[in-house]
Order: sequence, then C-alpha cells, then structure tokens
Amino acid sequence: MSTFATTRRKFLIGTSALATAGLGAPAILRAQGAPIRLGTLTPLTGAGGPYGPVMVTCAKATIEQINKAGGVLGQQLLLTSEDDQTNPEAGVAAARKLIDIDKVIAIMGTWASTVTTAVAPLCWESKTFLTTTSGADSITLLPHQGYLIRTQPNTTLQGRKFGEFALELGAKRIFVMAPQTPFTQSQFQSMKAVVDKAGGSIELLVYDDKKPTLRTEVDQAIRFKPDLIVAGGYTPDTSVLLKDLFRADFKGKVLGFGYAINQKLLEALPPDVSNGAYALSPSPAAGSGGYQKVAEMVKTTAPDPYTCQIYDHVNLITLAVAKAKQASGTAIRETIHQVSETGGEKVDNAVDGLRLIAAGKPIDYQGASGPCRFTPEGDITNASFRYEKVVDGKLTLVKIA
Repeated sequence: MSTFATTRRKFLIGTSALATAGLGAPAILRAQGAPIRLGTLTPLTGAGGPYGPVMVTCAKATIEQINKAGGVLGQQLLLTSEDDQTNPEAGVAAARKLIDIDKVIAIMGTWASTVTTAVAPLCWESKTFLTTTSGADSITLLPHQGYLIRTQPNTTLQGRKFGEFALELGAKRIFVMAPQTPFTQSQFQSMKAVVDKAGGSIELLVYDDKKPTLRTEVDQAIRFKPDLIVAGGYTPDTSVLLKDLFRADFKGKVLGFGYAINQKLLEALPPDVSNGAYALSPSPAAGSGGYQKVAEMVKTTAPDPYTCQIYDHVNLITLAVAKAKQASGTAIRETIHQVSETGGEKVDNAVDGLRLIAAGKPIDYQGASGPCRFTPEGDITNASFRYEKVVDGKLTLVKIA
C-alpha cells in the first residue's frame, strides 16, 4: 500500500471518529455555523423605560436557553439590543444600525406606537421581520407586505374594552384626556361607539404631554361634569394629570392604561393622589407554562404583558427559522403562521418546538402572552384583559376577562 493511501485511510478513519464523537458532544459545540443575528429595539429610557430593560433581560435569557440546546439550523443566535428611548427619531437611528451594521434578520419588541410606525418602513424595505407590542390600529394598515406581526391587541379592541369597563363602573358621562399618539383617535372612536350605544356621553381632549401642569385642561374636563375620566397617556404625563385632578378635588373615577398606572407611578405619587384609580391592560396567559418560564427568567411572580410578549417574539422567530430551514426575514414571513396556527403538538418554548420540527412534526406554539394566532394583516386574533384598582398605593386585581 502506498504512503499516500495509508495516510488517506488514517485521515478518513480520524474524520469518521471525530464525527461520531461530535454526535455525543454537547449541542452547543455542534452549532458551528455563522451566528443568526437578531435584534431587540425596546425603550430602555423615556416613557417606556419601566418595561424595556426587563424585556431585554427576558429576550437574552430565552436566547441563552436556545443556544445551550444547540441553537437553530446548526447555528447560534446572536442578540444585539438597542434603546429606542421611546422616541421615533432615536428608534429610526437604532433600527438603521441593527439593519445596516448588525445585519439582523428580525427586530423584536418595539413598544411605543410612534416608534413602530417610524421603524416599520425600514424593516419591510430591507426585508427584516418586525415583531411589536404596539397597539395602534394604523400599524397593521401599513403596506408591510407581511413583514410584521404584533402580539398586542389593537386599539379598536382596547377602546371597546375601555368603554365597556367604564360603563360597568357606572359611568354615564366620560371625558377622555390623552396626548396625540397614533392610537388616540381610533381608541376614542371605539370607546365612543360603546358609550353612545348605551346612551352615555363622551368627549375627548388632546393635551400637550410635555407641559409641567395640566390644570387648565383638568378645569375644562371638570366643566363637562364627568363620572369618569380616562387617562390616555404614558406614565410621566399621567402622573401630572393625576396630581392636577387631586388638586382640583375631582371626585369621579379615573381609568388609565396599565402601562401608565404602574408601580413606577405609584412609587412617585403620594397614595392619596393615585388611590382609587383603575388600570386596564392586556393580560398574559397567567398560569401557562410559558408564563411560568418568563417569571423564572426575570425573577418575578407577575411578569408584565410586554415581557411575556417578547418571550413569544424570540420563540416564534426561532421556530419560524427552523421551519423554513433558512435564516432570513423573508423566510420568517413565509413560515411564522405555520408554527402557531396548525393545530399540531402544543409547545410553550422553542427548545421543545425545535425537536418536534426536526422530527417532521407540526407544532402549535402557545405563548406566555396568550394564543399566538394572527390575522393575515398581522394582528393578534384574541386576548384577555386585566383590570386592576389602586388601593392604599398598590395595584389590586379586580378581574381578568
């Protein structure tokens, strides 16, 4: 036998042994391809600052678990996180970096509707998939070509829930006070339809959320003689509004968004100022397997809706890539509906779902935020809502429905 043949035979035997050894090696060592790049674009600062950091913590922890199990398509996931500052201009700059420099195939977790509205065109133009927790109806009316889904109920649905709950609280005259946002008008019109049908009265006042006081606007609201005032802003301006309502000795009820009347607001205001206020927000799937996993990741017994949603974003993106056998925004667009709407085996995490996909089995991803089923336009089809009341400086559960 020639020296070349002997050497070649030894090489092939060695290669075979290495391959066999590789099958028994930890999965993380077998993921040798270039990383699949994902991005989060959340409000680490600004009005959404109470939510963005924990959303990123959850996204990182979810990706870490997927990578420890071997990644997807033989590749590790690599996450880059940027701060949109709850500001559309900052959001656009951060999105451009994620798309042009970091080369992400998906951007996850945009929170404020103004940011999502500004960022979405950059995503569909570059074929980068976008997942969002924003609610403005106008977002899914954009020509996004399927490169977008949202796990947050749209504002038509939210407005209806606000109107129904206001009536349930006994209100007949409702005054809505809100800054100008992409969802202000659509939410008000949805509320108005419910209140008008019940024979009530409702008015809207749009205010400047940068003003240090809203006393003039509060005086205008009180002249309407409302039973209930809807506080339609974010935490900073809602804090100003509640203080001015307290100073004006308003005796009616106040109902606001759960993302505004939150723990940060309660810590900043004296209990007398916030006491009795109601908050409404989409409810995560409390008690579900995914919800429990999120609670463990972020070390809390009650994770907020947006953290649960970004957990779902990471899992859905990962499963869509595996289903498509290709890591690109277009591949995600083509398969994301196939991992949660098939009636297949139920899973609440990507690791279990990846095993089933590899075995050729259909899966039905069940989210921490609820069922992840979407319309062709990208809207979530159903959601539960959480209703809370501030009692002695603390949010207490009224109901989930």
